[in-house]
Amino acid sequence: MSDYKFIPLSNYKESSPDEMIKRSKEFYDLIKQRRTVREFSDKPVPKEVINNCIRAAGTAPSGANLQPWHFVVVSDTKIKKQIRTAAEEEEKEFYTKRAPKEWLDALAPLGTDENKPFLEKAPNLIAIFSKSYDLLPDGRKVKQYYSQESVGIACGILITAIHNAGLVSLTHTPSPMNFLNQILGRPVNERPFLLLVVGYPAEDAKVPDIKKKKLKEIISFR
Repeated sequence: MSDYKFIPLSNYKESSPDEMIKRSKEFYDLIKQRRTVREFSDKPVPKEVINNCIRAAGTAPSGANLQPWHFVVVSDTKIKKQIRTAAEEEEKEFYTKRAPKEWLDALAPLGTDENKPFLEKAPNLIAIFSKSYDLLPDGRKVKQYYSQESVGIACGILITAIHNAGLVSLTHTPSPMNFLNQILGRPVNERPFLLLVVGYPAEDAKVPDIKKKKLKEIISFR
């Protein structure tokens, strides 16, 4: 018999099929407007907005409810410059030496290269770390289960919350990202998962003219 306490699911309210269709369509209409942006304004974002978005990310499901994530919000100009310098070093190595031709060909329509000015221009960077284990106050280690999957789900909610708040974002994953541990003072049990650039778009921001796959290409019913 489990010793865990269970409570009633008191906050669930069933909706009619019509209401569910309406709400699901409204959400799709909102989220389909989300775009990855690389040209940012330096206009500051209210701290409470960032806090609320990360609170939303923290509601994500996780293996055994261990919540194996940590979010570091960076707004300090000196630290952003350090991150940009380190990221561009890795990106230059990637674009000139490590990336296979097929990957470079896939990236070509997006116009990306090793230059990442948005890492300094945007008001906020959010570094998301995935924990391989946690440490109890007495020093004992607690293994994290499905940490990568759990943190991935949390990041999806975070990106959605940022869009819902009226901001834009960019997912940035220079490889490797170990420099983030050093710059941000994070422990060895945390691995950088994603660097999320967050803010307002520049007034003259442009995005690639790309399309998403049609529903019939991404869904099956059995």
